[in-house]
Amino acid sequence: MQQKRFLRLSLGWRIVLGLILGLVVGALFYQNKMAIAILNPIGTIFINLIKMIVLPIVVSCLVVGIAKMGDIKKLGRVGGKTLIYFELMTTIAIALGLLVGNLTKPGDSINIQTLSKVSISQYTATAKTAGNNGLGDIIMNIVPTNFFEALGKGDMIPVIFFTVMFGLGIAAIGKRGHVLVDFFDATSEVMFKMTNWIMQLAPIGVFALIGVTIAQFGLSALKPLALFLLIAYMTMIIFVVVVMGLVARLFHLNIFDLLLVIKDELVLAFSTASSEAALPRIMEKMPRYGVSQGIASFVIPTGYTFNLDGSAIYQSLAALFLAQAYHIHLSLGQQITLLVVLMITSKGMAGVPGASFVVLLATITTIGVPASGLAFIAGIDRLVDMGRTAVNVVGNSLAALIIAKTEHEFDEEKQQNYLADVKKVTAEKVN
Repeated sequence: MQQKRFLRLSLGWRIVLGLILGLVVGALFYQNKMAIAILNPIGTIFINLIKMIVLPIVVSCLVVGIAKMGDIKKLGRVGGKTLIYFELMTTIAIALGLLVGNLTKPGDSINIQTLSKVSISQYTATAKTAGNNGLGDIIMNIVPTNFFEALGKGDMIPVIFFTVMFGLGIAAIGKRGHVLVDFFDATSEVMFKMTNWIMQLAPIGVFALIGVTIAQFGLSALKPLALFLLIAYMTMIIFVVVVMGLVARLFHLNIFDLLLVIKDELVLAFSTASSEAALPRIMEKMPRYGVSQGIASFVIPTGYTFNLDGSAIYQSLAALFLAQAYHIHLSLGQQITLLVVLMITSKGMAGVPGASFVVLLATITTIGVPASGLAFIAGIDRLVDMGRTAVNVVGNSLAALIIAKTEHEFDEEKQQNYLADVKKVTAEKVN
């Protein structure tokens, strides 16, 4: 009986088990090159499997959703609401990071000379390639010159732009477009089936990803920066529970119900530090939770570029932390400038690897902090990334619910039925 119960562990619990084992193995094989060489490819293969299915799911679901929506005015209204909501939430997140940084002053207790450095050359190269990406560059890059090239590079926003246009085109030709809607509908079902298969490998992928991180940096890297790590996580928790909780309540939603529904996806996002890992499951789950397919298919992928609340908190907190560590006093005007700069750079850099770190590289020099200062916090970046990724996933899930509510495309009966099923399954697992 006990063996059967173990075998019936939910995906979330199996991922947690993989996370714990990864921590243990990573600590045991600290700086062991052979262990790192074995674990690294396993983690990379799992992330590549996730990346393989993300864009086909986004394209197929978005084509179907937009084709069924079929109204360019409605799409413009939904797009406008979505971008305004994203901008408001990320601005609040940046401001919260600055507020907490000013109140707690985590950098004041750090002796920058005693911290060990980690190479940031990969991020420096990325920052030079990406540039500062002003608002003009962001707008120019929305329209792809070659859709398949954008698809191959994984550029989410150009892909979304083309897919929206394609979906509207299908809607415009009427009945003749039904065959394409059926094709993409079937494609999305196939991709979700593949997602379920790949997710069974998640515990192994998480085990390898965490194991290789701890084996490379070791648990000792945490000690000098433990206060910063604690403050970063507490700030993220406050943002989810208080800020998102209040926003959810304004729209007659309960943030804790949402957290219960997406708990497995949160564990997956947290342990892999990859928003993409959770995206396919979130896009499958939100329509079941009452959000119309068109809204879910548009809002969630767009949020992966424009609504990175966890990253915004980290960027503002880390910038202030480094300024304090270097004994650089920032006036109120300088901090407001920092907030504005982060609002712009965080959007422009969202699509590049190690985006949060690259944003910091592009930002901290504006407040007088040397770019080399990031080498001191690079060792814990992965651990902070786990938390900020989970917050990003919650933020995008909540955004889909809220936009659906404002468009009267939220099925409350469907929501209650799905929530009841989730609570029932959770209670059975506990008992």
